[in-house]
Amino acid sequence: MQVLVVGGTGTLGRQIARRALDQGHDVRCMVRTPRKASFLQEWGVELTRGDLLEPASLDYALDGVDAVIDASTSRPDDPKSIYETDWDGKLNLLRACERAGVKRFVFLSLLDADKHRDVPLMDIKYCTEKLLRESELDYTVLQGAAFMQGVISQFAIPILESQTVWVSGSPTSIAYMNTQDMARFAVSALDHPDTVRKTFPVVGPKAWNTGEVVQLCELASGKSARVFRVPPALLDLTAGICSFFEPAVNVAERLAFGAVTGGGGSLSAPMEETYSSFGIDPEEITGLEEYIREYYDTILKRLRAMEADLDKDAKKKLPF
Repeated sequence: MQVLVVGGTGTLGRQIARRALDQGHDVRCMVRTPRKASFLQEWGVELTRGDLLEPASLDYALDGVDAVIDASTSRPDDPKSIYETDWDGKLNLLRACERAGVKRFVFLSLLDADKHRDVPLMDIKYCTEKLLRESELDYTVLQGAAFMQGVISQFAIPILESQTVWVSGSPTSIAYMNTQDMARFAVSALDHPDTVRKTFPVVGPKAWNTGEVVQLCELASGKSARVFRVPPALLDLTAGICSFFEPAVNVAERLAFGAVTGGGGSLSAPMEETYSSFGIDPEEITGLEEYIREYYDTILKRLRAMEADLDKDAKKKLPF
């Protein structure tokens, strides 16, 4: 197929583009700044400049396209409200698909979005799913939880560098998934007609709370963690203050997501039907323990190699 990946420069989007290429699809990515996406072009991706808030650029990007995989979301440094960047953008994209006659649409959503409509990002995901159900598009919705790549920045690196790990006072257990595995499901949807006009949970093999994730990192790194728990009330207060100021609206909306990750529940779901529908073996899905161990093995080997090189350079400078 000729596949348009929206959000192709993101952590997930780039994995989807890579996977689609490997599966023999012709891949096009719509990006706001092509020069920042040169790595995609090197892989063999066709780039087109576009913006979800510019309908004319969408018409151009969708020319000749058979299917769309939408992994787009607003960036943390975007000063606008995500209701403008995400919701208006989604409306523009779906309308453009209808104009272009593109029927196949794979949408990356979030698990339990319907239960957290007071959280802006979850509300947008829920409303987009509803819009797809009411449309004539041959959609597939994949409801994820959180990605293992985020564990590295939140837990693994601070523990390795002896920095404080900040966690919510009432952590939610999360079934983290590797973005490479999520990309497999997104691309596999294109080859499985029985996934059309259906919604599937797509989460990792096990739900982990923050204490368990910290322990995994401590065991793999050989270091002890310094953990500071942030009371949920403090996050609510900070979000409320930020919402009063126009430039901080996006910050407030993202802080509101603390109600999801710090609600004390569980972000997980049965995956048997999903594995069966997409023809994917659950044994091939990456576990969090394996992912963290592999990360530390790689990074610690590099650090030891760098230290060895520094020792060699220091010895060369000795006068004897």
